[in-house]
Amino acid sequence: MKKLLFVLLGSTLLYSCVDNPEGAKADTKDSVSANGSAAGTELKVDPSASSIAWLGNKISGSHNGTVNITGGSLFVQDSKLTGGNFTIDMTSIKDLDITDTTYKAKLEGHLKAADFFDVANHPTATFEITSVSDSASTLKISGNLTLRGTSKNITFNANVTENTGTSLKAKADFNINRHDWGITYPGQKDDAISQEINLKVDLSAKQ
Repeated sequence: MKKLLFVLLGSTLLYSCVDNPEGAKADTKDSVSANGSAAGTELKVDPSASSIAWLGNKISGSHNGTVNITGGSLFVQDSKLTGGNFTIDMTSIKDLDITDTTYKAKLEGHLKAADFFDVANHPTATFEITSVSDSASTLKISGNLTLRGTSKNITFNANVTENTGTSLKAKADFNINRHDWGITYPGQKDDAISQEINLKVDLSAKQ
């Protein structure tokens, strides 16, 4: 029992030494049912103009990279976003800050491994909007993020940068706690990884 307590205490102290990335933490709760089909005009997500950038901290520094959005739909009625979804290709995750090709491949391989995103068993992630409230160009979006086989409902703010009725562009910048999706790998013994990951989502959709 004492050994277990020391291990737990040591892990807590190590995590407390790691700063989470800057960014507002998304409110996270159990997944909820989507309200059926969204109303309005369907706009198709453009993968070539959409992206997700990620950032994770550790005691010795940080790593950042991207993961690809492969498609999806947004629905707009009376120039307002009413719902939508998109799919993320987890096999596309890559690092952008490492110049050494061997180290870069090692990190990307670990991110895809079973103790992180487990892409062999979960090659895609999805996000499905469950509610939207808006004020001017700012949206408060809630939706089910399914990652590594676990679905959680997250709420975050997004900014609309273009909305013509037939096209929509929006950006969001928020943190999630990876532990909520069962990604609990702590990092190296002397180089712990932050529990939160920063995500910058840039979404573009058109008819």
